[in-house]
Amino acid sequence: MTPAEPRLVPWAAREPSSRGRLHPEPAHPYRGEYQRDRDRIVHSSAFRRLVYKTQVFVNHEGDLYRTRLTHSLEVAQIGRTVARCLGLNAELIEAIALAHDLGHTPFGHAGEDALHECMKPWGGFEHNLQSLRVVDELEQRYLGFPGLNLCYETREGILKHCSKRNARRLGELGERFLTRAQPGLEAQVANLADEIAYNNHDVDDGLRSGLLTEAGLCSVPLFRRHYEPVARAGAGSPRRVVIHETIRAMINEVVTDLVETSRRNIRVRRLRTADDARRPGKPLIALSPGVLAEHLALKRYLRRHLYRHSQVLDVTSRAQVMLKAVFGRFLADLKAMPKEHAERARAGEARDGDAGRARAVADYVAGMTDRYAFSAYRRLVDRRARLPGET
Repeated sequence: MTPAEPRLVPWAAREPSSRGRLHPEPAHPYRGEYQRDRDRIVHSSAFRRLVYKTQVFVNHEGDLYRTRLTHSLEVAQIGRTVARCLGLNAELIEAIALAHDLGHTPFGHAGEDALHECMKPWGGFEHNLQSLRVVDELEQRYLGFPGLNLCYETREGILKHCSKRNARRLGELGERFLTRAQPGLEAQVANLADEIAYNNHDVDDGLRSGLLTEAGLCSVPLFRRHYEPVARAGAGSPRRVVIHETIRAMINEVVTDLVETSRRNIRVRRLRTADDARRPGKPLIALSPGVLAEHLALKRYLRRHLYRHSQVLDVTSRAQVMLKAVFGRFLADLKAMPKEHAERARAGEARDGDAGRARAVADYVAGMTDRYAFSAYRRLVDRRARLPGET
């Protein structure tokens, strides 16, 4: 039995044309290569840990706020919808979407900033590059190779951003960051699906928290255009229903625009193969200028009124203090880490000196969940410490 390939347009990613895996493997009798990638990601320990990693609100602040896991699932859902509309490879998009945050630190971007500060003497810390390290090296599940041994196209999509310095070390995978070429269309879809998901769902979580209000959000055209008719039609309905219907309509408008704009771009470019979409220039998967402007206006509003809200900043600053302290303690005393991680740090030090030791410590800290990082801080630094966000 061989896996049936879904109906794809000629410029979609196809498994027979894949650039392959770092370590060659025989084909599976009934699962395609991108399906195998997705399955390996779902079964990885890094994926499971995302359920206790911060999206915007720290995990203990409420059971209904998004986590990195639920965010990744929502990105995958949007990505699959776009794939079906455009005839692209939905399984590849789903694999990229589910893996794109595997390298994220505890406490969200605050944790990433803290680790970057700690790692500045040794090249810094980038969560996209860390996601690649997770799937290429850090997951330990197979006898024949380290990591998950994913296909090139999945790894390409995971690496959404990369500094030029690190790109030079990555060879073929990092080349596009030096030549300004684009990744494949499936990676482009996953990238925009990520932005659409967090923009709209952070509105939902912000309203649930009380840090945002409908009145304030009505200064954003995209929100106001959908909220006002929904509020009129749903007069007397529960507030949560009105919010849900508003966000549902916002996502529908932006995704519809993405599909229609991308179709036009592809038609103008006259693509014939998947590699035609990789040429230098603007990405073909895109929003129209008008919708993009509104999407960015919403993003700016969230940055100003949610991500930089005093309550959020207080939590993130406390989280950064904790993570820096934990990193420092582990770096100074490897015995404070579990045996396998201490051994990895010693091996890194033997190979690359202080940089290898520090990178192994950063790998361990980045892999922690919010609550595990807090537990480590209490054990190593301050037994009376309160969780970030606790009063």
